[in-house]
Amino acid sequence: MFLKDYKKTALILKDQKIDYTHLINQVNSFSTLLPNNNLSKVAIFSENRFEWVYAFYSVWMKKAVTVPIDFMSSAEDVSFILNDCKPEVIFYSNGTKEICEKAISQLHHKIEKINLDEIKIEESKVNATFPEANPSETAVIIYTSGTTGSPKGVMLSYDNLLVNIEAVTTDVNVYKEEDKVMVLLPLHHIFPLMGTMVIPLSVGGTIVFSPSMASEDIMATLQHGITIIIGVPRLYNLIRKGIRDKINKSGIAKLLFRIAEKKNSLTFSRKIFGSVQRKFGGKIKYMVCGGAALDKDVCKDYMTLGFEILEGFGMTECAPMITFTRPGRVLPGSAGEPLKVNEVKVIDGEIVNRGRNVMQGYYNRPEETAAILKDGWLYTGDLGHLENNRIFITGRKKEIIVLSNGKNINPEEIENKIQSMTDVITEIGVFEKQDMLHAVIYPDYQKAKHLGIDDVEEMIKWQVIDKYNQSVTPYKKVMKFSLIKEPLPRTRLLKLKRFLLPTLEQISKEKLENVTEPTFQEYTLLKEFLQQQKETTIHPSDHLEIDLGLDSLDKVNLGVYLESNFGVKLSEAELVGFPNVVKLAENIRDKKTKLSVEAIDWGKIFKEKLDLDLPKSWFTHNIMKNGAKVFLKIYFRIKGEGLENLPEGPFILAPNHQSFFDGLFVAVFLKNKLMKQTYFYAKEKHVKNSFLKLLAAKNNVIVMDLSDLKTSLQKMAEVLKRGKNIIIFPEGTRTQTGEIGDFKKTFAILSRELNVPIVPVAISGAYDALPRGTHFPKPWKKINVNFLKPILPENHSYDSLKDIVQSKVSEQLNKK
Repeated sequence: MFLKDYKKTALILKDQKIDYTHLINQVNSFSTLLPNNNLSKVAIFSENRFEWVYAFYSVWMKKAVTVPIDFMSSAEDVSFILNDCKPEVIFYSNGTKEICEKAISQLHHKIEKINLDEIKIEESKVNATFPEANPSETAVIIYTSGTTGSPKGVMLSYDNLLVNIEAVTTDVNVYKEEDKVMVLLPLHHIFPLMGTMVIPLSVGGTIVFSPSMASEDIMATLQHGITIIIGVPRLYNLIRKGIRDKINKSGIAKLLFRIAEKKNSLTFSRKIFGSVQRKFGGKIKYMVCGGAALDKDVCKDYMTLGFEILEGFGMTECAPMITFTRPGRVLPGSAGEPLKVNEVKVIDGEIVNRGRNVMQGYYNRPEETAAILKDGWLYTGDLGHLENNRIFITGRKKEIIVLSNGKNINPEEIENKIQSMTDVITEIGVFEKQDMLHAVIYPDYQKAKHLGIDDVEEMIKWQVIDKYNQSVTPYKKVMKFSLIKEPLPRTRLLKLKRFLLPTLEQISKEKLENVTEPTFQEYTLLKEFLQQQKETTIHPSDHLEIDLGLDSLDKVNLGVYLESNFGVKLSEAELVGFPNVVKLAENIRDKKTKLSVEAIDWGKIFKEKLDLDLPKSWFTHNIMKNGAKVFLKIYFRIKGEGLENLPEGPFILAPNHQSFFDGLFVAVFLKNKLMKQTYFYAKEKHVKNSFLKLLAAKNNVIVMDLSDLKTSLQKMAEVLKRGKNIIIFPEGTRTQTGEIGDFKKTFAILSRELNVPIVPVAISGAYDALPRGTHFPKPWKKINVNFLKPILPENHSYDSLKDIVQSKVSEQLNKK
């Protein structure tokens, strides 16, 4: 357990290397900074670094107890820990100095401070040795991460640590002297403390520090020839998602993945996916996973890619291992078998453990110690079962939701199911409120934008939550959900802090009430513009989409306003990248090239020069249209009325949107000459391959890039300026329920600025024939297409024009 001189490299950070001789000398030097008398405990409050290692072992050299503290802790948390266990000394760094000093000011006892960045001592050349330690003595006190809100000091003996070391070195040869282990997770937690520092250094391995958890730093660190990665499920999930996304973009890669999946051979997979292996440094022997249960599909995918994942189960109170997977015996879904020296069983569904790995107790918490340690058995709070001596985790006892009808629900199962249904949800947390399931969702707006999704909330509501609810029993349905602007609260090992989920909305409201309003001019002007646009109160912390509900047109308006008034040009995607209004205002302040206040002039925008080659109709265009009309009249009972209301062009056809075939339902009633003069538009994501592009080019279809709505609007304006007609669905998307949705004002802007009439079109019956989510239309359904009297734009604003068109369509639909 203690350090020995293996005459080789011990620590690496980028191009810095420290061998075991220097490591031991540095530890000895650090120990001279500690008092010789009356030393019982020493805290370490710093980020991962070489000096963290020196400080840790120097405390053991003094036969004192180490108390690691999360370097991202608040002053309140640090002072709580220091007041609780009262260490005589604290190591800290420049990075934690401010918090440390604030915490110390709240202490009830004196404490000596040592700044790791200010230590200036010569490296000791004395042949240092570690004193003999009594196995029953306390080695470390680890404060739990507090997923339940109440951190406790877990006292671990030297024997607790030793049994964990022996389990993966002498009992099962996981760690060897030639191994290089990546130090990625924060060392204040027992899992990385043991897995990435104490165990590898005890056998003469090399530990390699990643400068941060950024993907670039991780990939660069892996190139040092890392053989063992220690990670948590969320880390492995994120890496796997990135790899799968790349594989799914290539037909050949997808085929190879399926072949490797069926072959189920690590050797075969490592050859097939050699490029993936090389990106991980090409030397990976094991990926060790702990901290929470790993989804079995994630485990399977890594095996298919040629990586062996050794999943373990444990807790801080067991230093940390209770079970772990033996090399060559991976079973996805299982966290392995117990250590040789401990007993594991299941009592009333709860996993309990007894053996040398069980903690001494919670520091100064005899009642809480008694609650978890009963008759020598440690009650883990985890639910699961044993099969053939393998443990399978099914959930946390405290996290299981119990409804008033007695039904038990594991929220993680629901979260995994919902998240698997879409890439647009980054995180989801499910909790119970008023005997119903609620969810808080942190969306991926960049992904949504890439997929052409304008209204993220509506998409999640209907395409994810509604579909999920239809597939499960009633008590598992999610009845309410809300979108949040920040990632879900997690511990430093990325465990979800479930106890905070119900409070997220309240916390958000409190932040609004207590926020200080910025006074700089750019913020004031931006706030006034947004208040005018959305007719609502604007707060500095408001998210452009979640709080203000800016749609694509709103963002185009905002982009035009910023360019006209500040000389700052931002794309729609860049606008969404700002977390809130004040951050956008700060960017404007820093990058503006001018400052003026002008109203948005769409007329001027539509006059900007635009190169647009209009698609020309093939001779087959009307043949296909007329053939479709015959087919639709047979398949459906389709009828068109009001064709006499169509004026001379140019004009805008504005139908409500009930089904995927609505454009065709309108088109088949247009006369051949009029059809040639009428243009449709399609989203770029629907016209990807060369055949569809050719079809669009020969059938009056203009392909629009919805990530650049300004240019799309300019294209539509150009069509109208050339005397042609266009069809625009003002709702922007198909109805989810059969009811007419709110009209967007894009068509009204075009009509008002170019002075072209709008023909409202009321489509009824199409939703019944082909509701959203179905793939095959129902025959014999009655469908009516009514062309209403044109509406002229004179004497109308954008909004009044939008509203009158929507009201005319609604009136006609209500007659049916």
